[in-house]
Amino acid sequence: MDYIWQGVRDSLQIIAGLDREFLATVFVSLKVSFLSTALATVLGVPFGMWIAEKRSPGARAIITVLNTLMSLPTVVVGLMVYSFLSRRGPLGEWGLLYTQTAMVIGQFILAFPIIAGLSVSSVAGLDKRIRTTARSLGADTAQSFRMFLREARYGILAAVMAGFGRVFAEVGVSMMLGGNISGYTRNITTAMALETNKGEFAFGIALGLVLLTVALVVNILFSLFRERSR
Repeated sequence: MDYIWQGVRDSLQIIAGLDREFLATVFVSLKVSFLSTALATVLGVPFGMWIAEKRSPGARAIITVLNTLMSLPTVVVGLMVYSFLSRRGPLGEWGLLYTQTAMVIGQFILAFPIIAGLSVSSVAGLDKRIRTTARSLGADTAQSFRMFLREARYGILAAVMAGFGRVFAEVGVSMMLGGNISGYTRNITTAMALETNKGEFAFGIALGLVLLTVALVVNILFSLFRERSR
């Protein structure tokens, strides 16, 4: 047990000392995860709301696909994207493999079905008469849509949070598409795996504490948002 407590003490020193490699690793994780989540949100939320409005066998089939893709293994996504971006792949000449862009693409594929699928659920549970009533009171299409979106804001925010949590903590896509390059594509999860294998237990604990802290902060902000919006 002594080495565990020693690792915890050393990890706190790494965090307090603002170690350069530690900060670079955290920055890469935050940057890539925010970009991929933002892209998935911009495309996934409108798509989910559009699907929720549809009443057809095709829409139900799409919802089934989205629900299935929510649990898509990260290594499968990594393998698929890798096959396209590798030198022998159809997009190999773009030179995206082992870059942050490749990591964003892979994480976007992970986050999109979660955000879109949960957006479908949040919108499907709303009273469809909201938009009809808004229009009867003189609201145009854009205003009625914003009102409908406001009613679904908690569910959509929860969807975005779930998507961010999925990509921020994943390791398969980052390892396969980023290559774990120090200072460029090495993020928190890949660094934890590497440093722990090297015996750098303290560094891994420090990064793990960051993961837990980010998850806690996101949930606190969500709770505050709900309280202030009531």
